[in-house]
Amino acid sequence: MPGKVEICGVNTARLKILSQKEMDTLLRQSKAGDKAAREKLIEGNLRLVLSVIQRFDKRGESPDDLFQVGCIGLIKAISNFDPEKQVRFSTYGVPMIAGEVRRYLRDNSAIRVSRSIRDVAYRVLQCKEVMTARMGREPTLEEIAKELDMEREIVSEALDAVCAPISLYDPVYADGGDPLTVMDQIHDTKNTENTWMEHIALKEAFRRLGDREKRILSLRFVGGKTQMEVADLVGISQAQVSRLEKNAISILRKNIVS
Repeated sequence: MPGKVEICGVNTARLKILSQKEMDTLLRQSKAGDKAAREKLIEGNLRLVLSVIQRFDKRGESPDDLFQVGCIGLIKAISNFDPEKQVRFSTYGVPMIAGEVRRYLRDNSAIRVSRSIRDVAYRVLQCKEVMTARMGREPTLEEIAKELDMEREIVSEALDAVCAPISLYDPVYADGGDPLTVMDQIHDTKNTENTWMEHIALKEAFRRLGDREKRILSLRFVGGKTQMEVADLVGISQAQVSRLEKNAISILRKNIVS
């Protein structure tokens, strides 16, 4: 990170990096109650916090706030980590830090989610963090559902409900030119401007028809009835239905084109 970049008053360009041997020693000392070792662990893993919060830099939140929340996750990870297990601290710490940030974003989201869904999502996220540390990878939805004895759909819906919203203008791909945004990916090819204009023109033209012509067109093209069936319903001959139908269509075409 070139230059001096400060977050919460911390110069990120001068953050310490601990070797694996130093990490192992400090983790054991911290577990034994050594507060100085705990402080060194926190200082030596602030880069880990930075790397995690970069995933959330497009959420519109203050980097300082995310960094502080990430540090809380780091402290929890240090307190709960078992150095006797054959797992690197980063493998355990990253999901703990990310989970803490996600909880913060979820609780401070502009979109309100019901308490019951939030509670389920909180259990799912906790389970996911524990399973990630245990398995050395992120568990699938099926594995989480089995662990919590829940249906897969409930787990999926709970996670979706607490996901932070994204902007339609967020880029999803860029290759030197104009970036491809979310809006480009979900572009509606049906309800285009031209389609709307045609719909409005047709609606205005339809208003100019008489009540009988409107009913005939509605029965024919909405109800799917034959001219003979329409004749019986309206009380006129099939020939009259045919003539009125052609006349109504001619009026519509004339008003739409003009």
